[in-house]
Amino acid sequence: MEKQNLYILITFVITLWLLPSCASRVETEAAVAEIDPAVLAKGLSDSENLFKQRADVDKLREAVDILKKLRNPDRRNYEVEWKFAKYNYFLGKQIGVESESEDVFETGRDAGRIASRIEPERPDGYFWYAANLGELAQQSPITVGLKSVDDIRAAMNKVIEIQPDYQGASAYDALGQLELKTRLTGGKVEKGVELLEKGMAVANDNSNIRLHLAEAYFAVHKDAQAKKQLDDLLKLKPHPDYAMEHARALDEAKKLLEKKYKTSSCDQC
Repeated sequence: MEKQNLYILITFVITLWLLPSCASRVETEAAVAEIDPAVLAKGLSDSENLFKQRADVDKLREAVDILKKLRNPDRRNYEVEWKFAKYNYFLGKQIGVESESEDVFETGRDAGRIASRIEPERPDGYFWYAANLGELAQQSPITVGLKSVDDIRAAMNKVIEIQPDYQGASAYDALGQLELKTRLTGGKVEKGVELLEKGMAVANDNSNIRLHLAEAYFAVHKDAQAKKQLDDLLKLKPHPDYAMEHARALDEAKKLLEKKYKTSSCDQC
């Protein structure tokens, strides 16, 4: 009789333990259920359309918010993560308020890292992880910059390994700038020139590569070659998807020409 009661007690305890366990499993399965493919597709499409209107920062914020709602920490989606990283990068660049942009770049950095882990053989995650980290490094050169150089370099080299022409060969641009901006801590201007020239060979329609190559040429006293890059940039037809960024590169090119050659609109009259 005592043995029978013991069996009943054990069965009762096991049943009590299983009930919450089963309930928890049901809740977890519900929580990580895949998002409706139609909802996902619409969200990605809507956010991309808004991103194309990023000259209006509110549109860009809306694009970020749409993807933020699509993210699920228990069931990550590669397209959502890397595009979220990309849009945060552009948002951080456009905000201009360092206290706010720091949080945006950190969010973009983390999303890019997640994307690179989901699809380690695709370039998107690595690139936008490093792009966001690079902006954080510029904002905080001592606390972030010094310890991030190797991570940025490794990620951008991975992009080149996978797809050299990704984002208009911008990984070469990033690595070239990294050499130029870390001259006091081991960066080499000549190496920067070499990387930027390689980027030009892959994508000679990249406005930023031409601008930064001109800066690098000036740094190594190749003024004639620098001026040619700037002159060619002023004649360059902008990529339709990056007209706003091209316009910024043009402004920088004109400022650089004026600084170096002290030209003005009156001088050319």
